[in-house]
Amino acid sequence: MRWTVNSEEPLYRDEWLDIRMARVDIGAGRTLDHRLIRTPPGAGVVAVDDRRRVLLLWRHRFITDSWGWEIPIGRIEPGEGPAEAAAREFEEETGWRAGPLRPLLTTEPTPGISDSRHHIFRADGASYVGSPAEDWESERIEWVPLARVRDLVAGRQIVSGTTLAALLYLALAEPPG
Repeated sequence: MRWTVNSEEPLYRDEWLDIRMARVDIGAGRTLDHRLIRTPPGAGVVAVDDRRRVLLLWRHRFITDSWGWEIPIGRIEPGEGPAEAAAREFEEETGWRAGPLRPLLTTEPTPGISDSRHHIFRADGASYVGSPAEDWESERIEWVPLARVRDLVAGRQIVSGTTLAALLYLALAEPPG
């Protein structure tokens, strides 16, 4: 059954979040007040080297008080296309310049509460260009063997939904090495 939005009322807004209350028709004459979060889209890169390793960030997320490996990803700025934003974010967060980008997948990691959309690109290789633009983005940056992804997920060292989707999709698409 398709839900129909009758109205949306803003609750809070800044440059990152637009939190709203939607009045939704859920069928059979019933309505539901549902909170939702609208966000700018994001873009990221999974860079794979010739040894079948991916460049990942080891970072702390204060909201869940957890550490984990993540792909570099960030907000698409106004006037930027997804590939341009992905390349910029990758270089800013890692200090590496991604090789040519090609689309890998687009994911909506939390569609029950947010319209967040992440455009993920694959790069075959990357070149080191210097230190990351901000030293607070991650604790460390490493090339991690793609073959370790399953164990890292099982060990809760990869928990980010977008990173999970991108790396597991890539692992399925890659021929065994």
